[in-house]
Amino acid sequence: MSSTNSASAAWLTQEAYDRLKAELEHLSGPGRAEIVQKIEAARQEGDLKENGGYHAAKEEQGKIEARIRQLTVLLRDAQVGAAPADDGVVEPGMLVVAKIAGDEEKFLLGSREIAGSSDLDVFSEKSPLGSAIIGHKEGDTLSYTAPNGKEIPVEIISAKPFTG
Repeated sequence: MSSTNSASAAWLTQEAYDRLKAELEHLSGPGRAEIVQKIEAARQEGDLKENGGYHAAKEEQGKIEARIRQLTVLLRDAQVGAAPADDGVVEPGMLVVAKIAGDEEKFLLGSREIAGSSDLDVFSEKSPLGSAIIGHKEGDTLSYTAPNGKEIPVEIISAKPFTG
């Protein structure tokens, strides 16, 4: 577990950190071994140019290696800790309800990895919306500039720590 003040660090709950670390350990060990076996078995089938199983296994290997790199960086730079204070101030790790351009939306501010398998919308704290609302509190109204150049009004209705 590392803690850093880097602007690129993602905030993770201890549960999310542990889950991602277990995924990384599986992919780095048994996951890699399984894909190597699949590639070797497909290679035994002969001509690699027309061997669909071989090409599928190589593609899967590429995805596993990319996920290993992603998890390694995420876990190395992550800020791991308890949920933020339940003080109504928007910060990473908060479940936010806001009226955005007149529509009420509920989303997690932080890393998609925190949300796990939930279908919750997630906005990065580095996104235009995320960076605009950080530090604001329940009841605040503000606006931010969307990527298309439009000014979008936002009213923070609530901000509570995400509990998973």
